[in-house]
Amino acid sequence: MPRRGEKLLVAVAALLLGTSGASTQTPDRVNTLHDLFARLGSCWRPPPPSRARALDITVVVSFNRTGDILGHPKITYESAEASDNDRLQYRIAVMEALQRCTPMPFTDAMGGAAAGRPFAVQFHGRKASPPTQEKRA
Repeated sequence: MPRRGEKLLVAVAALLLGTSGASTQTPDRVNTLHDLFARLGSCWRPPPPSRARALDITVVVSFNRTGDILGHPKITYESAEASDNDRLQYRIAVMEALQRCTPMPFTDAMGGAAAGRPFAVQFHGRKASPPTQEKRA
């Protein structure tokens, strides 16, 4: 059963990944959760539409102090409407993104804080629609 702090960390991580945009510059060193998820987002390259339909996928991954992946990443969510081929293509893309991003260049402080903690990382196969602006009459 996840502790309250771990649940909060996962929720914050999901929020930060969802708000990181392509214009975010990747920092030289990862010192905050925002830096961590910005870097992971910059490594993400979904499969082209010709190879797989767009889907959402979530992976839980942990790092050691030096930024290497600790243990094995675990896929915890995939869009229900995905075919077996879609799932395979996205799983490959997730693992390629993790390979591109690791070892994560943690600062000493972030390495100590992140070591062994699970991070739920959401990858999206399509861009989210921008929020609509209501016009007042």
